[in-house]
Amino acid sequence: MAVWNPDNIKDVAESIGIASLNEDVLQALSSDIEYRLSQVLEEALKFMRHSRRMILSTQDVSQALRVLDIEPLYGYESTRPLRFGEASIGPGQPLFYVEDEEVDFEKLINAPLPKVPREISITAHWLAVEGVQPSIPQNPTPADSRGQELVPKGPGANPTLAAINGSDNVTIKPLVKHVLSKELQLYFSNVCNAILDENNDENRVAALASIRTDPGLHQLVPYFVNFIAEKVTHNLNDLFILTQTLQITSALLENKHLLLDPYVASIIPPVLTCLVGRHLGLSSEPLSHHPLRNIAAALLGSMCRKYDKSSRTLKPRLARTCLKHFLDPTKPLGANYGGIIGLQAIGGTEVVRALILPNVKDYESILREPLDDEGSPKQAEAEAVLTALVGALQTLEDDSVSGMNGLTNGNAGSESQNLEAKVGQLVAGRVLAMGRPQFVKALLNA
Repeated sequence: MAVWNPDNIKDVAESIGIASLNEDVLQALSSDIEYRLSQVLEEALKFMRHSRRMILSTQDVSQALRVLDIEPLYGYESTRPLRFGEASIGPGQPLFYVEDEEVDFEKLINAPLPKVPREISITAHWLAVEGVQPSIPQNPTPADSRGQELVPKGPGANPTLAAINGSDNVTIKPLVKHVLSKELQLYFSNVCNAILDENNDENRVAALASIRTDPGLHQLVPYFVNFIAEKVTHNLNDLFILTQTLQITSALLENKHLLLDPYVASIIPPVLTCLVGRHLGLSSEPLSHHPLRNIAAALLGSMCRKYDKSSRTLKPRLARTCLKHFLDPTKPLGANYGGIIGLQAIGGTEVVRALILPNVKDYESILREPLDDEGSPKQAEAEAVLTALVGALQTLEDDSVSGMNGLTNGNAGSESQNLEAKVGQLVAGRVLAMGRPQFVKALLNA
C-alpha cells in the first residue's frame, strides 16, 4: 500500500496536459516519489543533527537538495515559522497560501543598526598528535563522549527520545576518526603478511628493515601495536609468530622517527607475556622457548633505558612483576627463568644486588627436586635456570680488578663456607667450579 496518494500524481498530470495515466504507471511513480522524499528527508535530518538541533528547518531541506544535486527551492529560507492562510475558490476547493508579514517602515528606520560582523579568519589546531588527541577547546572532551551515549542511534532511532529523557540540551561534538589512506592500508597488510611468512626470509628481512627506517609510519603505530597484542594473545603455541612480533616491536623501537612514548603501556604486556608466560611453544621441546624469552628480556631492558625518564614508574613496576615470577614456586621453571633474565636486563647490577642475590638461597629449594630428576625435561630446564642465576650474579664481579687465578689454600675453606651460607650450596658449587676468586669476593662483599 502506497503512502503517497496516486490521485495527486493524476492531478499534476492533468495540469500539464496528460489526460489519462495507466494505474501501473501511477503506482510506479508513487513509489518513486516516496523513495525520493525519504532520501531528501534522511539527508535533511543529517544536517539537523550535525547542527545540534532537534527541529528540522527549511534550510536543512535546501542543503539536502544541494547534496543530492537537485535544484533547491527558493523563497523559503526564513528562520521564522511560516504562517499559512486559507482562501476558498469554490465549494470544497480550499487554497492555502503563505501570509506576508506586515512591516512597519517607521520602526524599521528607527531600529538600531546591527553590530559589525567580525572579519573572516582561519585558525589551525591539531586534531591528534601521534594518535593522541590534545585537550584544547576545539577538540571533543571526555564529557562530550559520555554525552554521545544519550543520543538515539541507528537508522530507526527516534530523535525525540533524547528530549523525553531530559537530555535535549546536550551538545555533542563529533569524535575525530583515524582514517588511513589506501596506500598505508596496503603497506600495512603487505608488511604484516611478509613478516609472518615463514618460507620467505628475504621479504621478512626487507619488511622489518622498512619498519626500522621508514619515517612515515606515524599513523600506523597504533595498528602495529594492536597487531602485536593480537598475535601474541592468540598464538602462544607458535614460537615463530611470537618471535616475529618481538622483531616488529624491536624495529619500531629502533625507528628514530617515531614517538612511542604514548604507546609504551600498550607495548609492555605482549613483551612481558613472551618473557614470563607459563607455556610458550610446544611442550615436547622444553628449552625451545628460551631464545624467545631472551629476546623479550633484551627488549624490556632497551625500553627501560629509553623511556625511564618519561615514565618514572616503568622500571619499578617491571621489576616487581619479574621478581614475582622468579620467586613463585607455583610457576613453571620457564617463567622463573624469564623473571631472572628480566630482572638482570631491567636494572643490571643494582637490581641483581637488591633483588636476586638476597633470594638465591631460598630459591635453591625449588631447583633441587628437578635437578635430581635424571633425564627428565625438568632437569634441563632447571639447569638452564641455574645457569641464568649464575650469569646474573656475574654482573656483580668487578672486571677491572685483577686477581689470582684460583683460591689460596689458606682461606679457600672459609670462603667456600661463607659463600654457601650466602647463596646456597648449588650456586656456590657452580661459582667455585669456575675458579674465579674475584667473582667469589664480589658475591661475599655484595
